[in-house]
Amino acid sequence: MLSILDVLMDEDDRDPIRLADSEGRELLFEQVAVIPYEEKIYCILKPITRIEGVAEDEAIVFYVEESPDAPPVLMVEHDELKAIEVFEAYYDLLEEEDD
Repeated sequence: MLSILDVLMDEDDRDPIRLADSEGRELLFEQVAVIPYEEKIYCILKPITRIEGVAEDEAIVFYVEESPDAPPVLMVEHDELKAIEVFEAYYDLLEEEDD
């Protein structure tokens, strides 16, 4: 079985990312970007499954939580300022690609 890092880093994988919420409900996401930032790996995912409180044009910032005792997992970044910084890093990468 592939870890979430394997899935995120596979540039050829276009399948939706499947995550479970706290109630065990399966949610589907489209991967927008993976951003290494301040010694963590973040990813921006756009929900395919409707999520209450998330607009259709919004994306969510997650970070990879790594532990020596368990496989890596994605966690929602609840720090709004950190999420904004990750989006800004993403926009900077887009600008670099355009240049």
